[in-house]
Amino acid sequence: MIELLQFWLVWVVAQVLGRLPRRIARFFAAGLASLVYRLHGRLRRVGCRNLELAFPQLDPDARERILRGVYRSLGWQLVEFCRMPRYTAENTRGWIRTEGLENYLRAKARGKGVFIVTGHLGAWELSSFYHSLMGYPMSMVIRRLDNQPLDRFVNGIRCLHGNRVLHKDDFARGLLSAMRAGDAVGILMDTNMTPPQGVFVKFFGVEACTASGLARVALKTGAAVLPGFMVWEKNEKKYVLHFGEEIIFTRSGNADADIVAATEACTQAIESWVRRYPEQWLWIHRRWKTRPPGDGKIY
Repeated sequence: MIELLQFWLVWVVAQVLGRLPRRIARFFAAGLASLVYRLHGRLRRVGCRNLELAFPQLDPDARERILRGVYRSLGWQLVEFCRMPRYTAENTRGWIRTEGLENYLRAKARGKGVFIVTGHLGAWELSSFYHSLMGYPMSMVIRRLDNQPLDRFVNGIRCLHGNRVLHKDDFARGLLSAMRAGDAVGILMDTNMTPPQGVFVKFFGVEACTASGLARVALKTGAAVLPGFMVWEKNEKKYVLHFGEEIIFTRSGNADADIVAATEACTQAIESWVRRYPEQWLWIHRRWKTRPPGDGKIY
């Protein structure tokens, strides 16, 4: 009963935000996000702590402005997700564009598969959806929602134009199959992990336990790896789906060291984009929760 109530609540919100004019929906969602910012103290404290770690040189007011921007960005993404079933290549042309698509096409042409390194930056749900809308469907590694009706509803929207989902609880086989078929897979690599699924690498200068599965499969298959992020460009008043240049992994002959180095290269790529758009990254996630042996708690 609780799952059904949650599902219908989300469905109603999605229908309302999906039908309102986009500007009004974004204004409403930004206001709702601002209310959550004020009322949800635990998330706010996590965000402030993360910003202290990442940007110790900033004063508290500057960090607060970044954190408020995060909530606004989340509100806007909620609107985009609710409106995605209505989006077409034509009605998105005026406010979404792609940059660096040639990097993706060049990597795809090699035929060994492509990993898109991404994170919870900007409009990450819209990025893979728009990529499929423009004729380039891909697979996405996601975690199942506990609410099964809601999980089916959300994935139904994600996959409207040919995208596929690979669930985290059984994704290794899916990654290998996708690479052998020359497909593309997007992986969010900016969340906290635990060993042995994760290895410790520097993120904003602090050791962060990071998923190493992408590095393991890419080193094994020779798949191309490149960063991809959809961010809001304030000057253009558009979302831009950026594809960066391919991340080249070096091999030392030591398999474990190569996996750590490749994971760190991907993490540094993510950090470089977060530094460019700090107000659009999910600072309210406890990214540094898992600590190396002997290190004290951060939160």
